[in-house]
Amino acid sequence: MARDTQSIVKMSRREGYALHPKAHKALVKRSNTPGQGSGGRGGRPQKASQYSLQLREKQKVKRLYGLLEKQFSNLMKEAGRVPGQSGQVLLQFLERRLDNVIYRAGFAPSRRAARQLATHGHFLLNGVRVDIPSIRVKAGDKLELREHSKGSEYFKRHDETSPAPSTTPAWLTVDRKKVTVTVTNLPVRDDAEPDIKEQLIVEYYSR
Repeated sequence: MARDTQSIVKMSRREGYALHPKAHKALVKRSNTPGQGSGGRGGRPQKASQYSLQLREKQKVKRLYGLLEKQFSNLMKEAGRVPGQSGQVLLQFLERRLDNVIYRAGFAPSRRAARQLATHGHFLLNGVRVDIPSIRVKAGDKLELREHSKGSEYFKRHDETSPAPSTTPAWLTVDRKKVTVTVTNLPVRDDAEPDIKEQLIVEYYSR
């Protein structure tokens, strides 16, 4: 299965945004873009063009959720065919991904880790084993840990490896003891990161 294997820290520095929890410290230490100096000609930072802003926002969100370019482009096309604001529909699609649900529920410390758990087939979706991270959940779905996986060292220690998040999205009901997640509603715009500027992504693909 194709995936982005670039350093998450370098990608975070490129986007100026922590794409992974471990990237926070790296951004504090070195906030400049990898391979570049302090700015433009004469050391003065150059003003970003509108296209550059659109591209960087698209790259940021694509990398935040761990998608490749073709996957992200196809998802944007699909969002454009659905009634409603395309940018918000795109974010809802991203939030409903199986790997994101595992991450939001607090069973993985990052989306990359959640993707690995999904790929290894540790979970059942409505009683059926699934191993495709991009599967999109819907209201009423139930995700539960496979009986076979309950004995794994990771899930025996998941309170240490992935502590419970301070808040759980309102659209998910989580039972950490039983390692289950119930999708009670569909996510809304406020359930995604507030500093995402989805309109810039829509503009990028509308060129």
